[in-house]
Amino acid sequence: MEITGFFTAIIIGLIIGALGRLVVPGRQRIPILLTLAIGVVAALLGTLVAGVLGVDDTRGIDWIELFIQIAFAAVGVSLLARTYGRRR
Repeated sequence: MEITGFFTAIIIGLIIGALGRLVVPGRQRIPILLTLAIGVVAALLGTLVAGVLGVDDTRGIDWIELFIQIAFAAVGVSLLARTYGRRR
């Protein structure tokens, strides 16, 4: 991953975190900063997985990579919402 790809993944990750939170049904009782952090991690993981699968460089918008990232964010938000909700 190039340095520009890394920074792009961070910026896109902020949006991905919010989208991942919207995908998960119900109310998530986790802070928004934690959601954004999950989005950044999901964006980085999604980019790496897309690279392994060979779908990271397509013409136009990389829809498959975007869906992988959103899926990672949704799973991360869902798991963290369960554990974070139990702690409180």
